[in-house]
Amino acid sequence: MRLEGKTAIVTGGSRGIGRACVTRLAAEGAKVAFVYHSNQQAADALVAELQATGADVQAFQADVRDLQRAHAIVDPLFELWGAIDILVNSAGIVHDGLLGAMTQDQWREVIDTNLGGTFNYCHAVTQPMMMKRRGSIVNLSSTASEFAARGQVNYAASKGGINGLTRALAKELAPRNVRVNAVAPGMIETDMSQVVRGVAGDLIKKMIPMKRIGKPEEIASTVAFLASEDAAYLTGQVVRVDGGLSLGGY
Repeated sequence: MRLEGKTAIVTGGSRGIGRACVTRLAAEGAKVAFVYHSNQQAADALVAELQATGADVQAFQADVRDLQRAHAIVDPLFELWGAIDILVNSAGIVHDGLLGAMTQDQWREVIDTNLGGTFNYCHAVTQPMMMKRRGSIVNLSSTASEFAARGQVNYAASKGGINGLTRALAKELAPRNVRVNAVAPGMIETDMSQVVRGVAGDLIKKMIPMKRIGKPEEIASTVAFLASEDAAYLTGQVVRVDGGLSLGGY
């Protein structure tokens, strides 16, 4: 197991891609703590499922927009574990709509959750990782950061910000042997993409060279690679996992 003896924190871990990341990191041998926003039932079910396999997993309720809460979760874990080896920032939301009809609250909620939440947990783990001179941060971006659709102004801006944060932070932390990368999924089979997939129907599959929707587990496998020592010389990168969608054309 590549991550045996490692510790990991995952935000947005109770559903979708975050849930798949929690499951994959635990299967690779890591101790995992994940953050969820409101669905305690889903979080408790995931903890019970993974603990039944012998995995060391725990859940914390938090709004990722709260920096103090991020530190209140991370700091005691650092004391308990002795190190924070991996951070996966997966928490994210969408509030799609045309800019002319978008409210300031819709703009702020997406930016503060997606980009602000990523900043908050990066802020919380940076000192622990620098002290130990090791660590891997993996941020969840999106192909929408470069290839946005109509109605995605707030979402695309948040994910573009994550790309910039990833590259800048990678430069800051590289001298301390802390790596920072991002994964940019395309169309993935999650609750968050359900509306878009329902509207687009089979058209979206025709646009994807691999002719299918991706699975959360396929994103999680890339995250696990970036978190592991197999990616020891890789930092500051945004890795697209989209079945070729970003290649364009039909």
